[in-house]
Amino acid sequence: MYAIAINGSPRKGGNTELLLNEVLCELNDAGWETELVKVGGTAIRGCIACEKCFESKDNQCATKKDKFNEIYSKMLKADAMILGSPTYFAAVSADLKALIERAGFVAYANNNAFSGKIGAAVVAVRRGGATHAYDTINHMFQMSRMIIPGSTYWNMGYGLNKGEVLEDKEGIANMRHLGKCIDWLGKAIKPKIAKYPK
Repeated sequence: MYAIAINGSPRKGGNTELLLNEVLCELNDAGWETELVKVGGTAIRGCIACEKCFESKDNQCATKKDKFNEIYSKMLKADAMILGSPTYFAAVSADLKALIERAGFVAYANNNAFSGKIGAAVVAVRRGGATHAYDTINHMFQMSRMIIPGSTYWNMGYGLNKGEVLEDKEGIANMRHLGKCIDWLGKAIKPKIAKYPK
C-alpha cells in the first residue's frame, strides 16, 4: 500500500515535516510505500473556478503552470494521504489551502475520485489555532467521501523553532499511534475499497 504525506510548510526541516515523518516511520515499519511531498513554498495557486475539470473529466486541473497536477496524481495513487500544515493565523498555510481547494474540486468533478481513501490531518502549532487548521483539512476529506482514522488526541504537535516539536512527547506519541491506526485501517478496508459507494 502507498501513503503520501504532503507538507504545507515552506520551512525545510521544520516542525510540520518532523511530525509527518513520525507518521510515515510507522507506516514504513509496517511495510507501506511512503513518500513525503512538499507543497509549502511552491507558490501553488488557488482554484480559479473555471470548472474545466467538469468538462474534461481527465483528473487534471486546467491550470498547469504549477506543481498541482504532479501532486494530485500522487494523491490519486495513494491509499492514504496525510496532509500537514503549520498554523498560520489559526488556519492552514496558503499553499496547502490552495491544494485542498483544487484537489477536492477536481476529485469531485471526476466521479468522487478520493472515495474510500484514508485521510489524516497533521498540524504543527506554537500555541493556538491548531484545531481550526485541523478541521480545515478534515473538511476536504469528509466532503470527498474519505475515511478519517482517529488517534489518541487531535493530531497536533507544539513547537515554534525547528525541532521544538520533538520535545512534545504527547504529540510525537500521537503521530506514532496515528501511523499505526492508518496501517490497521488500510489493511482492514483494502479489499473493500473497490466496492465503496461512489
